[in-house]
Amino acid sequence: MADLKPILLVEDNPKDIELTLAALEKSQLANEVVVLRDGAEALDYLRCTGPFADRLGGTPAVVLLDLKLPKVDGLEVLSAIKNDPKLRSLPVVMLTSSREERDVVRSYQLGVNAFVVKPVDFREFFQAIQEVGAFWAVLNEPPPGLGLRAL
Repeated sequence: MADLKPILLVEDNPKDIELTLAALEKSQLANEVVVLRDGAEALDYLRCTGPFADRLGGTPAVVLLDLKLPKVDGLEVLSAIKNDPKLRSLPVVMLTSSREERDVVRSYQLGVNAFVVKPVDFREFFQAIQEVGAFWAVLNEPPPGLGLRAL
């Protein structure tokens, strides 16, 4: 299925990356998962700049974005996405261990599509990732034309 968009996972914690990839794989999603480890790298990927300048255009099905990232934090990445006319319709799910009210409020003010707190329990974490992945990669209907960016 050549028209499947990738899932973009922006996460710097190796254990969370491993668990997220395992959960998405168990969901039997056919989408490729692109893993990036900092916010600057995520913005380069989405904008097809820097090390991703040769990447063909198009947006992911969803961005699973950690809040606390090196270089450019998750809120700054979210703000950049939602302020870019070419990216603003891209679904972004904040996937974080933060339960801070200010982080939730600020994320929604910036236009996040969902805010998911990473459960501490392994089984609950696995289940949450499977549900998030299935919803955004399979069930969600994106706006027409999303991903057909002219670069």
